[in-house]
Amino acid sequence: MGFINAIPGAVAQGLIWGLFAIGLYISYKILDIADLTVDGSICTGACVLAALMSRGVNVYLCILIAFLAGAAAGAVTGLFHTAMGIPPILSGILTQLILWSVNLKILGKANVSISSRKYPVLLSSIDNLGAIIVSAVFCALIIVGLFLFFYTEIGLTLKSTGDNEAMSRAQGVNVSFNKVLGLAISNGIIAVSGALLAQYQGFADINMGRGAIVIGLAAIIIGLSVSLKIKPNFVVSLIGVVGGGIVYYLVYSFVIFLGLDTDLLKMLSAIVVAIFLALPYLKAKYFNKAKAKDKPAVAKNQAGGEENA
Repeated sequence: MGFINAIPGAVAQGLIWGLFAIGLYISYKILDIADLTVDGSICTGACVLAALMSRGVNVYLCILIAFLAGAAAGAVTGLFHTAMGIPPILSGILTQLILWSVNLKILGKANVSISSRKYPVLLSSIDNLGAIIVSAVFCALIIVGLFLFFYTEIGLTLKSTGDNEAMSRAQGVNVSFNKVLGLAISNGIIAVSGALLAQYQGFADINMGRGAIVIGLAAIIIGLSVSLKIKPNFVVSLIGVVGGGIVYYLVYSFVIFLGLDTDLLKMLSAIVVAIFLALPYLKAKYFNKAKAKDKPAVAKNQAGGEENA
């Protein structure tokens, strides 16, 4: 019964983290960049919203500014990589370190409360059904927006940059601009998820983004493992990624219900991600090799059968 009662909260959090995973999907899958900025930019979104709402700014304007702040963080990572020649993973780490100080300055202290009893938030853990509806609407709007964007000329060239950078450059595409733009959009969406998460939790904390990339990767891997078997296209993949976030948090809640030490949950998430990432390699190395060994034997038996006939 306890687990059943926890399901609405798990779905609400899963949708919020599914939105985070959509942002991560752009850098990880479309641009093929391992962007570690995300651990900082989700916190930036939360800090910007908390700091502005506590000063009486409209919640929708707060979310918009949070998106712009996250986009700026992503653009900084992109410029570190494209303008200064720093490898993408190190660029993300540098921006993440910068954001820790920036986020602390934005909040003014380590933790700021934005309780739904005091502020007009859009969603709250007190009302999980309302939180599910609001989060689902945001996910739907982002998916539709990305679908429309990625089928424009700029969106298609951004996709081609991730697919084949050398070929895109040879075709006259400004790949540096595309990388900066893609990372800006990615981290902007992630900052929006942070703004929603801060409202749901009722506070923004300077450390709330720590380890976020593991949750995002888990949602992407779980979601794509299912969605690509159904219909491998862009929209279905994004919906699958959101579904992966929900599945992750349902499993998370179930593990807590079983009494597992919550201190081990991050480690469990990392192990799950490592297993899913390793599966294609292990399949190619062992399963396909074993299959190839069986083929000559089958062919030999068939040839022998033909001779006997």
